[in-house]
Amino acid sequence: MNLDLFLEILGIDSTSGQERGLAEFLKQPRMSQIHEFEVGDGTVNLLLDWSGTGRPSFVFCTHLDTVPPYIPPSVDLIKKGDILPDGRKAEQDDTIVKGRGSCDAKGQIFSMFCACQKLSQEGYKDFGLLLLAGEETGSHGAKAYSKNNPGGDFVLVGEPTDNCLASASKGTKSFEVTIPGKACHSGYPEHGASAVERFVEFMNTLKLVEFPEDPVLGRTTWNVGDLVSSNPQNILSPEIRFRIYFRTTFATDELIQNKLLGASPKGTVIQAFGGDTPMTYFSDVAGIESKPVSFGSDAPRLDKFARRAICGPGSILTAHTDKEYVLLSDLQKAVEQDIEIFKAVTKEII
Repeated sequence: MNLDLFLEILGIDSTSGQERGLAEFLKQPRMSQIHEFEVGDGTVNLLLDWSGTGRPSFVFCTHLDTVPPYIPPSVDLIKKGDILPDGRKAEQDDTIVKGRGSCDAKGQIFSMFCACQKLSQEGYKDFGLLLLAGEETGSHGAKAYSKNNPGGDFVLVGEPTDNCLASASKGTKSFEVTIPGKACHSGYPEHGASAVERFVEFMNTLKLVEFPEDPVLGRTTWNVGDLVSSNPQNILSPEIRFRIYFRTTFATDELIQNKLLGASPKGTVIQAFGGDTPMTYFSDVAGIESKPVSFGSDAPRLDKFARRAICGPGSILTAHTDKEYVLLSDLQKAVEQDIEIFKAVTKEII
């Protein structure tokens, strides 16, 4: 494997909104036709096309952008038994590559590109590598590609799944919630109503809501972000606004909005921002393990492909953290598995 190429890819800061520089680097001649598609926000999607048609039947796919902050790459040799950044022990002598994107998802870019090179050397042609912008900020690239371009028979989406095929993924539901209060001097709280206190009551109520357990995807979870209450410290909060983000299952996807309304204080305003539904994926390739995942990806937005799958090296538990890493052995395994998946699927198509 050309580790220097991987380090070049990791050395380019492609945090969301800045991924065009990585796209320009990847447009260099690489034994394939290059098709470039403007997303409309200053970023681009790329299709590296070995089919020569602009519409390969089988598409490897992952994303160009990473979450901030940018962390430059580093490489170290490790010994069997060494402790890895996530606390696991190395199973063999290996090479560890750290840095932003090492497993999410520049490791996928690199391993999928290596798989494409090997397939081309073996004489295969009907495949491509689709690299999408904006996955980390709402799948803007995937939405634009699906709107303006044809799909194909099969898309394999690269995400950090520990090299397992994802059998199913949770859905998402996003809402902006505004809870009103009544401002007054904080020395006389009986003359007002603190939106912050009402928010705390809302959180406690929502924690008590019992969501049905899903036999495949397990628990429904949620998280609060973008929390804003701009009142001075000596005035009761007249309003608090936040975003709440649910990871839904097959059992709960259609229940979320009513559950949220039921837990909300009087006068609360809720604005829905959509999301994705839970999905099942192709995961039947002999010798490759499968498991459900709780994270989102571009896969739900690539709906012009007849079948979809998700698989890739690295762990989602280190993605988006300062402990992000990937092992060279995992990248090598990913290349082998990508080729296995391609051959298994294209045999079925033929």
